Amino acid sequence: MSQTSNNLATDSWAIADLLRGDFRQSQYGRIILPFCLLRRLECVLEASKEAVLAEHQKVQAMNLPEEAQEKLILRSTGGLSFFNTSKMDLSKLGESGIKANLESYIQSFSKDAREIFEYFNFAEFIGQLSDANLLYKVVQKVRTIDLSPNVVSNHDMGLVFEELIRRFAESSNDTAGEHFTPRDIVRLTTSLVFMEDDEALTKPGIIRTIYDPTAGTGGFLSAGMEYVHELNPNAVMRAFGQELNPESYAICKADMLIKGQEVSNIKLGNTLSNDQLYATTFDYMLSNPPFGVDWKKIEDDIAKEHTEKGFDGRFGAGLPRVSDGSLLFLLHLISKLRDSKEGGGRIGIILNGSPLFTGGAGSGESEIRRYILESDLLEAIVALPTDMFYNTGIATYVWVLSNKKVPERKGLVQLINGSNLCGKMRKSLGSKRNEMSDDDIRTITQCFGHFEVVDARELDKPTEAKSNRGRQSANPKTEAAKTFAAKIFKTHEFGYRRITIERPLRQSYQFSDERIATLRFESGALNSVMQWVYTEFAHLPAALWSDAADCRHYGDLSSHEEAIRRHIKIHFADLKEKQIKDLLNRDTWTSTKATMLKAQALQSKLGNAQFDDMNHYDDAIAGAAKAAGISLDAKDKKAIESAVSWKNPSAQPVIKKIHKAKVAPIYGLFNVEGKTIEYKADGDLRDFENVALDPSKTVNDINEAYFNKEVQPHVPDAWIDASKKDDKDQQIGIVGYEIPFNRHFYQYQPPRDLAEIDADLDAVSAEIMKLLQEVHS
Repeated sequence: MSQTSNNLATDSWAIADLLRGDFRQSQYGRIILPFCLLRRLECVLEASKEAVLAEHQKVQAMNLPEEAQEKLILRSTGGLSFFNTSKMDLSKLGESGIKANLESYIQSFSKDAREIFEYFNFAEFIGQLSDANLLYKVVQKVRTIDLSPNVVSNHDMGLVFEELIRRFAESSNDTAGEHFTPRDIVRLTTSLVFMEDDEALTKPGIIRTIYDPTAGTGGFLSAGMEYVHELNPNAVMRAFGQELNPESYAICKADMLIKGQEVSNIKLGNTLSNDQLYATTFDYMLSNPPFGVDWKKIEDDIAKEHTEKGFDGRFGAGLPRVSDGSLLFLLHLISKLRDSKEGGGRIGIILNGSPLFTGGAGSGESEIRRYILESDLLEAIVALPTDMFYNTGIATYVWVLSNKKVPERKGLVQLINGSNLCGKMRKSLGSKRNEMSDDDIRTITQCFGHFEVVDARELDKPTEAKSNRGRQSANPKTEAAKTFAAKIFKTHEFGYRRITIERPLRQSYQFSDERIATLRFESGALNSVMQWVYTEFAHLPAALWSDAADCRHYGDLSSHEEAIRRHIKIHFADLKEKQIKDLLNRDTWTSTKATMLKAQALQSKLGNAQFDDMNHYDDAIAGAAKAAGISLDAKDKKAIESAVSWKNPSAQPVIKKIHKAKVAPIYGLFNVEGKTIEYKADGDLRDFENVALDPSKTVNDINEAYFNKEVQPHVPDAWIDASKKDDKDQQIGIVGYEIPFNRHFYQYQPPRDLAEIDADLDAVSAEIMKLLQEVHS
């Protein structure tokens, strides 16, 4: 920020010295901000004060409604969209009765300006200041600050407000980044969005709309208007926005009021759940939504719109995971694009890295990226340096979208790696340690404007300063040069089709004593605790459990319930009451014993040999059960099979079905002795392959070529699961999209030579030995 605005912010913040002791530090900003805003409004109105008072006196005699009075009085403001009809100002409030005078002064503002102070809860703080005998002192301090337009421009005033908010946030452990975006990032994003509109930048009288759904203090809106007016003073910019935080909303509304904007276009509320500019579209949109903020509180509203309205609403493309709503803001902005037949619109939005790649094929995030890319809305993504924001140091990106791409950009996306285009700040501001210079911004905007590919070009930037503490390597690793690069891709190059690769289930079975013994206990959550109970209580002399069918004691735990519950509370705390009751129920124990006894009866007929072909299992069991004179219900069969069988890579594959269809081994239909066989799939061996999209070939040709080259040579018994199809095109494989930004700009750094590493290790070892010798001596 400029020195002037910095000094003004410091002077304004000096009011905090008066508040110290009587107010909490977290309250300072809530008092200082509205007072500074009041002083600014007063300075802006000073030139038209006499004319407004004269007009007000005339209008009062007409007995008109407030709205009609305002319209008449506004004619005397010299083009301003607000006024104050009080004869007082901050210098005339006096000390006696200052509370009532100040309240009256604020109530004399026009409706829109008056509401701004209501959102600050200013009346409440006026009362608290009066009770602490500080109100007069604060007013006297504020009135000495010159915030008149000829001294402080609207741009600098915006910076003053932002600096005050930042200091307020730091002092109260609040998050400054939720309220405003650093100005260097604002300048870059604004330049990228506006640079291709020749009409707005040159044609007299052109009208354009600008919108920010996360308006904060209005920095993006102000920057957009300033950018256009610098190049075309005759252009008309109409600002629209919505903000969730009442204080940020108040400052944004005040800023728009001073700039002569229609402040009714600035809304208060949650943009995602309550869009107050419904069905309105815009020429330009700029936004810096919160990073990684969940939307759990409004999940029902969002899900309802997605389900009921689909693409007629804002979220038809899909919903991201509830832990990060960034892509919801992006979809919201896309829905606000002016129709391409009416000239179209452009979007500049700042996102973290998550929206680039989070979520696999078929996920909400992937479907949103698919919609954006297949609709050819994405023009470019710019990687920003880290440590650029006040509240986070993570990697961030500017996405530029448009529904009016010029012909040379159609079907293409430009990725610009500007992660090294920054310099260190003299003094950090929160997490912001880096800033982009005008030259850095120019480098990116020119690359975007020329739509060019830039091979990694070394920048004249200093390397990171390394700590000189501790032992220094004699052969330190060479740091990678800081570079700037840009690449251009076809939209389909970010897409892939995820195919499911299956392999046959191979099982063996054996009716051994050890495997049959496991049937004594449930296989689920009760397994471990049942084993403990059996060990502790089954062999007690007073109530010995036996495997005889008529044993009256087996499973009776009535006399041990207290001890069992005490043990469960300590060692099996996750068990629910229903599970504990099942454990203590004798029927649970007798049921598992009965199944075990049936397995033993089968063993007597089948023996305990190992069989490596599960395809004969059902026939073998049926014959053994008939020979043993026992019946097996579905539960018995499932439990016994689970106990006596296991996966064995050397066993024969298990047949699922015999088909009459033609053999197609690539899709799991194999020729076995003249029959078309489908095998059961082994879920543990299931794998997924991402196959790059290629619009010039059919889906099956691409999938099969990939399978034959990358899969079959390594696992000959594998096949593609043809039932896994994409919901939209009904082709085999689920389509996914991701933008692996870092992978495209990765610079290989060869490892250090082994001889250098050995030399460092020898030096460290010698140093350690020397220190040990000193200790022993």
